[in-house]
Amino acid sequence: MAEARGAGEVTVRSFTGGVFAQNTYLVACARTGAGILVDPGAAAGDALGAARAAGVTIEKIVLTHAHVDHVEGIPLVRRELDVPILLHPADQPVYAIAPMQAQMFGMRIEKLPPVDGELAAGEAVRFGECALEVRFAPGHAPGHVILVGDGVALVGDVIFANSIGRTDLPGGDFATLMRSIRSEVLTLPDETTLHTGHGPDTTVGHERVSNPFVTGVYGGGGLA
Repeated sequence: MAEARGAGEVTVRSFTGGVFAQNTYLVACARTGAGILVDPGAAAGDALGAARAAGVTIEKIVLTHAHVDHVEGIPLVRRELDVPILLHPADQPVYAIAPMQAQMFGMRIEKLPPVDGELAAGEAVRFGECALEVRFAPGHAPGHVILVGDGVALVGDVIFANSIGRTDLPGGDFATLMRSIRSEVLTLPDETTLHTGHGPDTTVGHERVSNPFVTGVYGGGGLA
């Protein structure tokens, strides 16, 4: 488990698990103890345990996108917590075929419950006295979003430390992903911490000068 604090009240704890080493995030409002669970994957049980230990009340499940490794822990969470699942509508078809995608990768997941609400660009996900802005960032998945605020950004599989999300899955597109990185990630302050779907945290400033896709070394067009 890793823990980070935003510029103010938002705390972010990561839990890594599964064959894809996916990061599940417990995001909490320090002043109130309210929280959200972002992308509950194989480590969702660890995140639930940490929430109980810290007295965090999880109010929502928020999905940056619906690839199988980011949703496989949802049934476990919903057995313990009756909280809504929020997803951008463009990723609903991806969510619907998650069990089939699991089979493609030699995995099996439980039946997923229906999504309860939609995420929309420009709106806010609120928990306690804290809020994160929803930004639409397709390219890795058609309905991918990132959550931004308080000096942090939960970016899912849009960008990683020195890399970017794959675009060879259904609904992926390299040019679209690079536009999303340019408009929704590189427009953030350099000191913004990027909490990624796989691998370690990074910052906007680091990726602006070091990420070979962003600088153009690997064909990203030199977006910095």
